Amino acid sequence: MAHVTRTRIIRGRTVRICCALLLAACATGGHPAAEPIRVIVYNTHAGTDAKRVSNLDRVAQIINDANADIVLLQEVDSATRRSGGIDQVARLRALTGYHGVFGRAIDYDGGKYGIAILSRWPISSDTLIHLPVAEHDSSYEARGALVAKISSPQGTLRVINTHLEAYRNSYRLEQARALAAIASAQRDSGTTIIGGDFNSEPGSGVIAIFEQSGWKDAFAQCGTGSGLSFPANVPVKRIDYLLFSGTTKCASAKVLETEASDHRPVLFVVVNGRR
Repeated sequence: MAHVTRTRIIRGRTVRICCALLLAACATGGHPAAEPIRVIVYNTHAGTDAKRVSNLDRVAQIINDANADIVLLQEVDSATRRSGGIDQVARLRALTGYHGVFGRAIDYDGGKYGIAILSRWPISSDTLIHLPVAEHDSSYEARGALVAKISSPQGTLRVINTHLEAYRNSYRLEQARALAAIASAQRDSGTTIIGGDFNSEPGSGVIAIFEQSGWKDAFAQCGTGSGLSFPANVPVKRIDYLLFSGTTKCASAKVLETEASDHRPVLFVVVNGRR
């Protein structure tokens, strides 16, 4: 009798578990619920804080503490003299255990300067696409979009990281149009997110370009607090963004309080859309 009772209990538990899984699948249209993806957008000020003290160890700690899945970094050095010849992406890979790729925007100070993507999951491909400006200007600092494919447990993610022009609004608008075209081409192939330092505030022409192309400002959708991320000591501007489209959803977003750089990092939690 004890054996029969135990068998019934086990079967009962099995039925309850199966029902729970079935209900969860029904709630998501027959698909299992997607796991959230934690994304940090962070301008790391060429590997230093606002006082020019090295920040790489602190940046790595922020990434680890936040349990980030993907990290979009701007103002990253590779073997420049000012950074002591350090390959900053390699250093962050060593400190976090993440995969990482670097996109060279310009040659600088004996090395390279640009943007980077870190990921806890393998990065299957990456390419840096330079963002053009029509006007010839010898003082112009080239900008780019680092496009990566990431092999996540939920399938391939397409991630685009950028750092737009800081001083000339006309250049920034031109870059935004080019970036929106690049991103829209990627969007047709599955889940795509765009992030970075846009040097533009909400309501600007730059943000309008993306909104008109069907991209949503994640912080405006689900953020907590003001979203102000620059400067790090007393933030007065919201210029660091994550954008998404389609069936991707934003679950939460918040600015992390730290002065490890001259920007504060912004942590976003998004949920992968169904394919």
